[in-house]
Amino acid sequence: MHGEPGHDGPFEKVEEAIWTARPHELLTAADDLLRRYADGAGAEVLLIDYRQAYLVRTISGGDDVPVDNTGPGRAFASQRTVREDGGRLVHLPLTVRGERLGVLSVRLPDGGPAWLDGFAATLARALKIADQGTDLYRRVRRRTRLTLAAEMQWDLLPALAFDSAEFRFAGQLEPAYAVWGDNFDWSASGERLTLTVSNGMGSGTEAAALTHLAISALRNSRRSGGDIAEQAALADEALFARYRGERHVATLLLEFEPATGRVRVIDAGSPRIYRMRNGAAEEVGFEAQMPLGMFGDTRYTTEEFTVDQGDRLVIVSDGVHAALSPAGIPYGESALLQALRATRLQYPAEAVRTMIRHFVAYHEGTEPVDDAVIVCIDWLGARPDAADVSGEA
Repeated sequence: MHGEPGHDGPFEKVEEAIWTARPHELLTAADDLLRRYADGAGAEVLLIDYRQAYLVRTISGGDDVPVDNTGPGRAFASQRTVREDGGRLVHLPLTVRGERLGVLSVRLPDGGPAWLDGFAATLARALKIADQGTDLYRRVRRRTRLTLAAEMQWDLLPALAFDSAEFRFAGQLEPAYAVWGDNFDWSASGERLTLTVSNGMGSGTEAAALTHLAISALRNSRRSGGDIAEQAALADEALFARYRGERHVATLLLEFEPATGRVRVIDAGSPRIYRMRNGAAEEVGFEAQMPLGMFGDTRYTTEEFTVDQGDRLVIVSDGVHAALSPAGIPYGESALLQALRATRLQYPAEAVRTMIRHFVAYHEGTEPVDDAVIVCIDWLGARPDAADVSGEA
């Protein structure tokens, strides 16, 4: 009954059924297909919540599943198949080019068919596309109500992670359910990887709207072929035209050249960049320039540095490096470097998740007073024939 992949075999029928399922019926279709073709029972997709702390059930009742110290959580964190109950309960990570969506859990009588991994990969890709055609999955992922500002920021975000031949990338916002003006954006092609980390001043929907305008202007210039200096200039002009210098967006702009590892930088505000190289962590400093929107006619200049194969870059907003413990000690004074060293062997997506937990724990039960963004990039080397990729969904 399980069969092997082949012409008109079970996998081909399953794959076709996945792609033809309507977006809001995809998960029930997956359950039905595993029952019919693999004798599966209780198949369920668990989606990662916005904070990336829990896997949220989508079909059955019951409590959400913590990522830490659970079978599905180990599959999510390690990005490997995990088996429990003598191998009959199988947890498979659902991931698309490094972006971790959740876990497929299913009980199988004999460990499952040979095409189970292929089924999980197809389901993950279909789920990524289906998310654009229904609110179901975004509704499921929230364990509490998002503020309106947070809704605006999450809709603005690109993919939270991406793997390529040249680099691995991941980022995260905190507080996930009530973020205001912090955000990040990225886009990659064979010629360059562009990354921005932004911190819009203020709070609530005003901060979210400010950041939305800034990132839209940066994207408009980038998609028109502008380099980061042109992107910064257009965003500066757009923000000043709207707010007349009363509101601005602190932004760090980076433009990587995959063929050489050369990085062009504009430091227009408070986000900071740290480099892990050969096990040592250090801050990489640049000449500070005016935040976007201060004057409307600022001429931004680029600086340069080079990433080597094996380097890790971590970019944080001021809500991270300037955060204070209850005793008044800045997180960036020593705790941040400790977190960088402690996560040096983890893949970026898991390293970011761990650093966010470490950052939250640093507050000892008190709420952070500002938004926080953490972005991690591992530089793997150059491959000049890479295809164009955009971070936006």
